[in-house]
Amino acid sequence: MTSTPMPAPGGTEPVAAAAEAPGDEGLQKGPLVTPPPATATGVPMIAIDGISKWYGSFQVLTNCTTQVEKGEVVVVCGPSGSGKSTLIKCVNALEPFQTGQITVDGTKVKDKGTNLPKLRSRVGMVFQHFELFPHLSIIANLTLAQRKVLGRGADDAGKRGRDLLARVGLSAHADKFPGQLSGGQQQRVAIARALAMNPVVMLFDEPTSALDPEMVGEVLDVMVELARDGMTMMVVTHEMGFARKVADRVIFMDKGEIVEDAKKDDFFGKPRSERAQHFLSKILQH
Repeated sequence: MTSTPMPAPGGTEPVAAAAEAPGDEGLQKGPLVTPPPATATGVPMIAIDGISKWYGSFQVLTNCTTQVEKGEVVVVCGPSGSGKSTLIKCVNALEPFQTGQITVDGTKVKDKGTNLPKLRSRVGMVFQHFELFPHLSIIANLTLAQRKVLGRGADDAGKRGRDLLARVGLSAHADKFPGQLSGGQQQRVAIARALAMNPVVMLFDEPTSALDPEMVGEVLDVMVELARDGMTMMVVTHEMGFARKVADRVIFMDKGEIVEDAKKDDFFGKPRSERAQHFLSKILQH
């Protein structure tokens, strides 16, 4: 007995396989970034000062200190379990921390007077597993937060969303649902959704680790364009080719500590710590 295709959420048409979707148009010309208001001169976009965090009695971050200047691209790398993702999630308070302070564009994250929803609306976040709403169309995924958080009208939010879908090569997929897209397409939608909020910072938590190898390049291409457009970025990744091409600095973490914080050429050319040397010797040989 043959099975009947399930209807798409909220519709009556069968869900098409990603392979049957119209082809991508490719990255379109024009900036992905809408310039945010100018940050005060000499003030880093992100300042991380002495951050420590525990899960119960287990310490996952130990006295982490660094900063990211406006327009800078910083790659955070290290072995699994080193605290990379935890650190980046502390930047917009998705993970609480016990000691230290983080400041984003002049706003202190750990401050009783800080409006965290407002802060998060200015800090774009792209996760490993896309986190799109499966029951909403692609364009609805891009307009929901614009309308609910920023108060944009439906027309303005829709125009912003469709402009960004065009820029990441997905105009033809605006009215589909996430399950009808490939993993690489969904991650590009997730990037476009974050950009729709006009963030001052973009955080990426291993954005390609859940993708098939053939889909990694299409996501990295968008991230390279973002960097060229001047977006401030912190990127947790094992994609060392991307780091070599785009990063200004590399932060290497191990056992919850920042072991190295160096210019890209210094890190890849002559890492100071034996731990970083060992890490690079393993990851760069593949």
